[in-house]
Amino acid sequence: MNVTQDMSILHLILEASAVVQMVMALLAGVSLMSWYYISMKWFAVRQARAKTEEFERDFWSGGDLNNLYQSAINDRHHAGSMERIFEAGFREFTKLRGQKNLDPKDVVDGSRRAMRATYQREMDALESHLAFLASVGSVSPYIGLFGTVWGIMHAFRALANVGQATLASVAPGIAEALVATAIGLFAAIPAVLAYNRFSHDIDRIAVRYESFMEEFSNILQRQMR
Repeated sequence: MNVTQDMSILHLILEASAVVQMVMALLAGVSLMSWYYISMKWFAVRQARAKTEEFERDFWSGGDLNNLYQSAINDRHHAGSMERIFEAGFREFTKLRGQKNLDPKDVVDGSRRAMRATYQREMDALESHLAFLASVGSVSPYIGLFGTVWGIMHAFRALANVGQATLASVAPGIAEALVATAIGLFAAIPAVLAYNRFSHDIDRIAVRYESFMEEFSNILQRQMR
């Protein structure tokens, strides 16, 4: 009964050396932060996809572009990324079209540049914290491994002071050290899976934005004829 109690996870953490406990605390904090960013990013990607689908339905329904532009301005704080891209492009198009002595190609190019700038800002916001998840996924196992190596070294140094080395005397120290690796993997695996999933989803959303910008530019070009 005492062996089971001594080998419990909580007991191993409490009895680990100070360095190993610091490693465990660091990994636990990193894991909590990664789960926080995972939940935030999940809601952000889901909302971006829903807003994009909603605006695409409105845009391709054949409504007036001016009405769509006014709707985007009035509801700017709740608009999706694609709607903001449309707003930036149509605003620049309206401003440049009112100027004299401007070639139609320059008007469309100016609108395209405005959309590209807004697109870049929206993608930067959508991709925020992905680098953190990638770092957690790649570095956490090595931090846990460092704690494990240190813990094993500490266990063998303590073993040197024991007259007779047995498995029962060395097992708790090694088990304490291995907990650090387990926590490192616990932090890394969800971060890697989330990073890969979110990167895939964001890439697909980015393709939809780029396709919209090209199609909208073609519409504006036809209006200049």
